[in-house]
Amino acid sequence: MIVVKIGGSQGVNLAAVCQDVAGVIGTGVHVVVVHGGSAETNDISEKLGVPPRFVTHSSGFTSRYTDRATLEIFAMVTAGKINTLLVEKLQQAGVNAFGLSGVDGRAVVARRKEAIRIVENGRVRMLRDDYTGKIVEVNQALFRLLLDAGYTPVVAPLAISLEGEALNVDADRAAAMVAGALQAEQLILLTNVPGLLSSYPDESTLIPVIPRHRVEQALALAEGRMKKKVLGACEALEMGVPRVVFADGRGANPLTRALEGAGTVIS
Repeated sequence: MIVVKIGGSQGVNLAAVCQDVAGVIGTGVHVVVVHGGSAETNDISEKLGVPPRFVTHSSGFTSRYTDRATLEIFAMVTAGKINTLLVEKLQQAGVNAFGLSGVDGRAVVARRKEAIRIVENGRVRMLRDDYTGKIVEVNQALFRLLLDAGYTPVVAPLAISLEGEALNVDADRAAAMVAGALQAEQLILLTNVPGLLSSYPDESTLIPVIPRHRVEQALALAEGRMKKKVLGACEALEMGVPRVVFADGRGANPLTRALEGAGTVIS
């Protein structure tokens, strides 16, 4: 069992990833795919006249501000366009992919944040109309049902709240929670860089290995979206996933290369 997270940034070679997923499944390995959609959501939001807004939390992390209008655009892009077309590519590669979001069948349940504390113009303020959440449960039985029936789940980064509301959740952390719940042997995070870089964006500064006891220190090196990936790696490891790899999704055979140790390996 492995969980593969396909990044939502531009540059990831989706055709190569899908062919590689097919090859890995052909060896008898169960695969669950989780995907992002940040770049596409930004583009569609601009075209619809609802420019994306990003906020910096008091903890230092950055996330998409998701009011109800933004949530509906995010759902349209991720669960609609991206999920469907990714399933299409996997089907063309011979994978019997099954697209869903965390809302479907309560696949991923999250607690909606009553308020988020952000820093804006040097001042701390509270936002209370944000439709984001922290994942509290993964419907393991549903994923097992699909996998045992021969399907490959492809998951869009939405969750259902305890009150039944759709929520935007971070795709990297969703992949980590799914990997932990399913007791995956590996979590592979494919992105548009070779792995964790000690001096971003210099790709020659790739960190090939991070010991488990030093992974928290890697947060200080991570830039931008990579911070959430490192946080997701920490959560996956805490849930018992023995190996996490940050890997390059741009070239040929990206998943095979990641499984062979290309990228940044945490174990």
